[in-house]
Amino acid sequence: MENEKQKFAGLEALLFIHGEPLGMEKIAKVLAIEKQEAETLMDSYKKSLEGDERGLCIVEDGERFQLATKPVFSNILSQFIKEELSEELTPASLEALSIVFYLGPISRHRLEYFRGVSSVFTLRNLLLRGLVERFPDPKRPNTYLYKPSLNLVRHLGLNKIQDLPDYQKFQDILKGFENQDPVLTKNEG
Repeated sequence: MENEKQKFAGLEALLFIHGEPLGMEKIAKVLAIEKQEAETLMDSYKKSLEGDERGLCIVEDGERFQLATKPVFSNILSQFIKEELSEELTPASLEALSIVFYLGPISRHRLEYFRGVSSVFTLRNLLLRGLVERFPDPKRPNTYLYKPSLNLVRHLGLNKIQDLPDYQKFQDILKGFENQDPVLTKNEG
């Protein structure tokens, strides 16, 4: 990063796109700066979000930081979420849910690779609806995997996910992609 404004914008972009808590060491590594500089940058960013004209804040848990909405907007956001959940699934949600069904458990990064777009909001929507479940990836710390919820599997009248139409066909296609594309087999963390 060239200057302070770009580093500041880079931090904001990173926190926005990641959507999950990020450790300070990871932030420093991604921004290609020293940890102490990343800490100073985070302090500046937190201060910039303190004003009443800003709707976001930083939530922190020790050395981990996440961009979030300010609690003062919880009424507005809960109403929005209620309205969203009462509507039918969007094509983007159906696409993501299909990928989770056929290729899950799957990380958000891998899902985004297949879809070609950010899936943070889509996954949150599916989680809130109880259509997918999230659990820690045993191979990669600070990464989650997503799979269809048992309630959804049951609701669809399936005994197990493998009972989906053409399930094995899609698993075979995925294995073929993984053998040809190193991005699919490298560490996603």
